[in-house]
Amino acid sequence: MYKTHHCNELRKEHIGQTATLAGWVNTNRDHHGVIFIDVRDREGVTQVVFRTEENAEAAKMSHSLRAEDVIQVTGVVTERPEIEGQSTVNANIATGEIELVASELKVINKAEVLPFQLDKELSNEDLRLKHRYLDLRRPRMARNLRLRHRVSKSARDFLDEQGYLEIETPILSKSTPEGARDFLVPSRLNPGKFYALPQAPQQYKQLLQVAGVEKYFQIARCFRDEDLRADRQPEFTQIDVEASFVGQDDIIALIEGVLGRVFKDALDIEIEKSFLRLTHREAMERFGSDKPDLRFGMEIIDLGDVFATSTFKVFSGSLASGGVVKAINAKGFACVTTGQINNLTETAQLHGAKGLAFIKVEDGQWKSPIVKFFTDEEKAALTEKLGIEEGDLILFGADKWQTACEVLGRIRLEVCRYQNLLDGNTDLKFLWVTEFPLLDYSAEDDKWNAVHHPFTRPHADDVALLEAGEFAKVRAEAYDVVLNGYELGGGSIRIHESDLQSKMFTVLGVTEEEKASMFGHLLTAFSYGAPPHGGVALGLDRLVMLVCGEDSIREVIAFPKNNRGIDIMSASPADVDFKQLRELYVKSTYTPKKEEAPEE
Repeated sequence: MYKTHHCNELRKEHIGQTATLAGWVNTNRDHHGVIFIDVRDREGVTQVVFRTEENAEAAKMSHSLRAEDVIQVTGVVTERPEIEGQSTVNANIATGEIELVASELKVINKAEVLPFQLDKELSNEDLRLKHRYLDLRRPRMARNLRLRHRVSKSARDFLDEQGYLEIETPILSKSTPEGARDFLVPSRLNPGKFYALPQAPQQYKQLLQVAGVEKYFQIARCFRDEDLRADRQPEFTQIDVEASFVGQDDIIALIEGVLGRVFKDALDIEIEKSFLRLTHREAMERFGSDKPDLRFGMEIIDLGDVFATSTFKVFSGSLASGGVVKAINAKGFACVTTGQINNLTETAQLHGAKGLAFIKVEDGQWKSPIVKFFTDEEKAALTEKLGIEEGDLILFGADKWQTACEVLGRIRLEVCRYQNLLDGNTDLKFLWVTEFPLLDYSAEDDKWNAVHHPFTRPHADDVALLEAGEFAKVRAEAYDVVLNGYELGGGSIRIHESDLQSKMFTVLGVTEEEKASMFGHLLTAFSYGAPPHGGVALGLDRLVMLVCGEDSIREVIAFPKNNRGIDIMSASPADVDFKQLRELYVKSTYTPKKEEAPEE
């Protein structure tokens, strides 16, 4: 037996007992010949005291211990003494009222000098990832892994209680167009053919509903070969759910229950039992985003009625051409700097605007080149609609509806950052965004694409519009759950009729031959009596990131890839032996760039 107790277990009630601990040396302190070692395991820290009179050999050995040596120590639990009338109790750790007076010490494994200190934050992420096994020893990272476990278990337990069966679906699957690039796996036994790693278990979980499973879930590994960001990885995990004989309200209620359990179990926080719901159009109109952060206001206000006949042609011209005029009031931000205004203008232009009109309200005056074009009536209407006061900054968007909304949505977030509106804010603002557009037209490809995926059901009121070819007006029975500006997950009610699914494929430009080769199994399955069904997938990594208060999902994944998709620790992806490629009938056409000749 390596240990009788873990390093966060001993308390005053254990005083007088003999205990054995095993773990890592956290710190080593020499106080006038008495050695104090903090021993750490995943549960916590216990102070161990080495005195010559207890065991001279152990005391001597303790002098040579360095941080992260792995040791086993046996001794008697004693109360921490007073020294010169001062208590030595450490209120910062749970074991702070006791210490272990060592009688035996065994060094299990010596540690080399570490490449970085574990008790300090390190900005060099690549160095952390290269030695991830050391990075994970830090309390912050250990806590993140523990919370990840708690989130997964809480979701699993809740879904089990609701009658959902956890069922695994294949990792080696078939490549089908679902939005992102697939990771392909060559088949040795079927030369020239490839599996694909699943972007999501979408088709399999729908087929399970055809099979009569009715309630399915899976903590599913998914893979997408796409560019990386702080909240993206090439491989990720989702809480995947699908059920039969359900509607949107059923799925929404279920996920509100899952999230309620997760935050209660992980953080002991009671969240609201029912979340706010906004349609996609409402979210875009008010916040310029389909995943709005509701922790602060600064809502977008429509000003079409104010400027319909304005002499300011930029605004009235936009309205006359079918566009909109909208604005946000950044309360108290008339102090904006020139550099900040320039950055906001660049943000607007980056997202499709020609520029960014603004008004500063300072010293009782409206300061802007555009104010001279406004009538007194227009100024009065602006003041009323935007609640304009001294010190405010008004920012305008005049463009097509979507461009104006998206630009002001981005500006809204930038202004929030400049004003530090969320500093110290611990609110959890959940909402559902519903009624997404079913289809989106790509001018570049000259085709319609599914906004979510091709299996999403058109809104019941809009099926006739789909049949009539008015694709831009068709809403989806789709829903996303959002927390503090992050999409936690999304789902939809699915198409369960073979003829409607075939129609959807046709709209998306899938030929009859492609339908048969890529989706024949699904269309055939639907023809044998598929029940109405729907589901949702929550991004586990992103959910845990928010539970842990982190800014990147890399901080809540044990062994993540870096922002170039590389595992620095194991040096993957890597070259493989020619023989392995030959067995797979694969030949690489990649030619490495020639190294530049060294300078003379």
